[in-house]
Amino acid sequence: MKKSLIAIALATTFLGGCGTSDVSNDTKTEVTKTANTQAELGSFGVDLSARNEAVKPGDDFFMYASGTWYDNYVMPADKTRFGAFNALAERSEKQVKEIIDDIASRSDLNAEEQLIADFYQSYMDTDTINKLGIKPIQGTLDQIKAVKNTDDLTKVFGQSWLTGASSPIYGGMWFNRLDPNQYEMSIGAGGLGLPDRSYYLEDAERFVKIRKAYVTHIAEMLAFAGIKDGQARAEAILALETKMAEGQWPREKRRNRDLTLNQIKRADLAKQYPGFDWDAYFAQTGYQVPQLNISQPDPVKAMIELVNKEPLNVWQDYLTFHTVSNNAGLLSEDIYAANFAFYGKTLNGQQEPRPRWKRAISEMSGTQSLGFAIGKVYVARYFPESSKKQMAELVENLRTAMGERIDDLDWMGAETKVNAHAKLAAFNPKIGYPDVWQEFDGVELTNNNLVGNIQNLRQFFNADSVAKELKKTDRNRWGMTPQRVNAYYNSSFNEIVFPAAILQPPFFDPNADPAVNYGGIGAVIGHEMGHGFDDQGSKSDANGIQRNWWTDADRAAFEAKADQLAAQYSEYEPIPDNFVNGRNSLGENIGDVGGLAMAYHAYKLSLNGKEAPVIDGVTGDQRFFLAWAQVWKEKRTEQSMLNQLRAGTHAPGRYRALAPRNHDAWYKAFDVKPGDALYLPEDQRVRIW
Repeated sequence: MKKSLIAIALATTFLGGCGTSDVSNDTKTEVTKTANTQAELGSFGVDLSARNEAVKPGDDFFMYASGTWYDNYVMPADKTRFGAFNALAERSEKQVKEIIDDIASRSDLNAEEQLIADFYQSYMDTDTINKLGIKPIQGTLDQIKAVKNTDDLTKVFGQSWLTGASSPIYGGMWFNRLDPNQYEMSIGAGGLGLPDRSYYLEDAERFVKIRKAYVTHIAEMLAFAGIKDGQARAEAILALETKMAEGQWPREKRRNRDLTLNQIKRADLAKQYPGFDWDAYFAQTGYQVPQLNISQPDPVKAMIELVNKEPLNVWQDYLTFHTVSNNAGLLSEDIYAANFAFYGKTLNGQQEPRPRWKRAISEMSGTQSLGFAIGKVYVARYFPESSKKQMAELVENLRTAMGERIDDLDWMGAETKVNAHAKLAAFNPKIGYPDVWQEFDGVELTNNNLVGNIQNLRQFFNADSVAKELKKTDRNRWGMTPQRVNAYYNSSFNEIVFPAAILQPPFFDPNADPAVNYGGIGAVIGHEMGHGFDDQGSKSDANGIQRNWWTDADRAAFEAKADQLAAQYSEYEPIPDNFVNGRNSLGENIGDVGGLAMAYHAYKLSLNGKEAPVIDGVTGDQRFFLAWAQVWKEKRTEQSMLNQLRAGTHAPGRYRALAPRNHDAWYKAFDVKPGDALYLPEDQRVRIW
């Protein structure tokens, strides 16, 4: 489903509060007592029944590791992809549902629990939502209809994150890349309704059909706003968005940090980017904005030109459509169904909507909603402190392994190695949950006004961000909630972050064989560390400052290896004539290949020179690589795969599972030889970290 462009969401900092959950220690004890004593998957942590042993590992390691599962798994009608991440996400959803049901059954609720109960009830109250129809967003639609000039238009753009509209120019508060202790407004170009500019600009039959369906969808959504001659107006919106797409950078260019660092003082903004009322734009959310970073200079200028040249009535229709579409999930079921028919079914191949309770939990669980209020309870119920301790030990083992690997690099000189070691030593791991929880003082929600609740939360987080704009950055902030199944690296703080929900099988199991945990969560840890040393993360130093800490010769050697890896992944063709974008996914691929190398090194160190036992006929090295491959087992609809190829920064899971083909130990573990489809001669195996 389409998500509205975020204008302010990145601005939020997390305020102080209690450092631990307010649930009693008895609950913590219960978690420990009821923990399993056996590995959850198989006898040692890998699901051997998922394998297809008729496939040679050297021909297709993904299908060897997970082929039986892949061939037999039937995609449910409400999914577009399913794999290890999705299975854990579903577990997390069910656990959050248990939390909410428990809260809803009680009358003695504290303030945060009451917010959770009221929001959930407002989302599930379909009778009230259906009666209201389009009315909850009518005020925004009326404001759009009343636009008389570009000044009025600019004000609507400036309010887009608060209202759910859209804008060709977006702004979000983030960190100053030259001084991570300061916040800074980042300005870029966006506002497209299709997943990527290529959907507008390519003439392949599939894209022509998508654009035709998009026009039909736009007209249908305009009709909900009372616009009856929608077809011609929808075609004008597509023409406008096509011009916007033409003016924007390709994704691989947008991720180049050298090109996206363009700082400018507020006083010079109008001079260098004229034709746009920046004062009116920023006034809508209250930011003072003493300094900015223009992440896409030429595209921003192109959007300003379109704002001034394209007919005002077309911009009004554009805003009307996106306001209805972006808010469709909060409106009556007929509006939601019409929006789902395009964004769910046509674009992603999803045949049925997800159950409403799951959509409610998704809406509630983000960092710009009640995610941390829920997460506080989630951690107390489902995350034992023993897992945090084991995870911390794994992180340090990976840090040690990475340090040894840096020492052994034959392509990096001593001067650069000193800086690499400094950055590695400065990595700050965050595990499980924040030390300081987000507070919700002042938030007012009701149990019968869903859109009103969403708007109140947006206003709350916007005000919180504005209040912190000129203060020192908050290093306690988390960009994900504990119940999120994911992990991330933040280059500005040089931190690696692992929410509680990912610390479960198949990624992490305290009762699994060590080889499995190193191949699973160990490689995930290595992946996030690897982001600090990928083609873009490597442009920031130990303190998170974007600067060149490399010698020219070492940087050139690194770039040559990165180019080789980009070319390798660009050969993968998941859909005929549609390849993995090895350049756009390069950071993730370096993270995978490098992270796997770090994890394997750490695993070997953990054995203290001893040989790993053979379990169920599977050696330690085989268990390590199988664990990695099964982390990335997944099945997708073709539409979802196309969306991933064009709009995602990650290679599809089945190709991430093939990262071991760059590691010598994998060849020995599975007897991979010349002639096997995945075989790479030693000089073609990419060894970076």
